[in-house]
Amino acid sequence: MPLIPLLLATAQPALAHDVLAEINFARAQPRAYADRLRAYRKLFRGRIVYYPGNPTGLRTSEGVTAVDEAIRFLERQAPLAPIEASRLLARAAGDHVDEQGPRGGTGHFSQDGANPRDRVMRRGGGNYVAEVITYGPPSAVEVVRQLIVDDAVPGRGHRKTLFAAEMRYAGIACGPHKEYRVMCVADLGRTPDGKP
Repeated sequence: MPLIPLLLATAQPALAHDVLAEINFARAQPRAYADRLRAYRKLFRGRIVYYPGNPTGLRTSEGVTAVDEAIRFLERQAPLAPIEASRLLARAAGDHVDEQGPRGGTGHFSQDGANPRDRVMRRGGGNYVAEVITYGPPSAVEVVRQLIVDDAVPGRGHRKTLFAAEMRYAGIACGPHKEYRVMCVADLGRTPDGKP
């Protein structure tokens, strides 16, 4: 898949491209991704995970419990079609990165109260979209792993969104964040513009 300029404002287009590739790997080969999580699981000591690039460790809420649950999910998950890049959805995701990053905001709502659907509609799209966000992970592997493990997220909503068969398009934007150094937003839709 060629690297396309998803967003002028995003500071890290290569990361956004790599996140989509990593999502597609997990969707196409869920059992192979489960093997990756088995290797990741070995890096835990209690609720703290120590992995390359993070020598001080990362405190999790659930420890290996969430990892084990994700592995079981992936073992049962049928392979899915890849998600294609959408420029319109990427622009909407980038709007959120540009708005939250400099001020250190978090969550799915913009400062003016706009939600993901509002942001896509402002770009000329529809309101049939879903959004997932990470704050902190600096690599595509870590971003997608966080979304799939979904530690401390009731209902595992991020994981469900990534593995929703009807989601066929995504726009991803990543950039600097005042508090967490980096954030990535993925807006997903059944169509490239979020319209029915």
